[in-house]
Amino acid sequence: MPRKPKQERSKATYDAIVEAGFICVAERGMAGTTTRHIADIAGIGVGSLYEYFTNKEAVFEQMARRFVAEVVTMLQPLVPELARMSIGDAIKAMLGHFEVFLNRNDQRYLRCAREALRVDIKDYMQPVTTVLTEIVMQHVMHHPEHMRLRRIPAMSYIFINGGIFSVVQHLSDPTPPVTYEELTEGLADMVSHYVAREMQRTRPPAGGGAGPCA
Repeated sequence: MPRKPKQERSKATYDAIVEAGFICVAERGMAGTTTRHIADIAGIGVGSLYEYFTNKEAVFEQMARRFVAEVVTMLQPLVPELARMSIGDAIKAMLGHFEVFLNRNDQRYLRCAREALRVDIKDYMQPVTTVLTEIVMQHVMHHPEHMRLRRIPAMSYIFINGGIFSVVQHLSDPTPPVTYEELTEGLADMVSHYVAREMQRTRPPAGGGAGPCA
């Protein structure tokens, strides 16, 4: 049974295997990558790889988890800044940062993401959903007028998961029908138009009193 790394040397070997997995998948794709390819890039024997991973699929699973963790690490420092922007600008800024993230290291993450998104990476996306929900809540706190919006939890769930699905679909498509910039603009416009419409609908009457919030 593969063992969990505990010593610093073991952790370094484990991390080297995962990093080698990213390099191999970016160069060869998931189908063309073998455990020997990964071990060679990591600078270890195949037997050493099997001390930590049962097969290449186990390496891919850890790569998916690490990819999601690094997306969260990228997003979390942006929360205070995004919370103060208009909702449309926040979406465009966030997706702009994500594009830069994907294009690091000669687009290694982008190529790996396209491969990984063909499998069940959705099973690992909960941490991303959590930080996006935090951004929504922080945004409402900094824009208290948006408390008038109806069904905030339900609509946040729809927009967050719909947005993730749209980005995943775009990244998975080798020839997407729209550019990433067009996707970003479309998502920002969709949410902005919804918020503007709801704010208009729930505007308090001129004579005072509260508008409908149910």
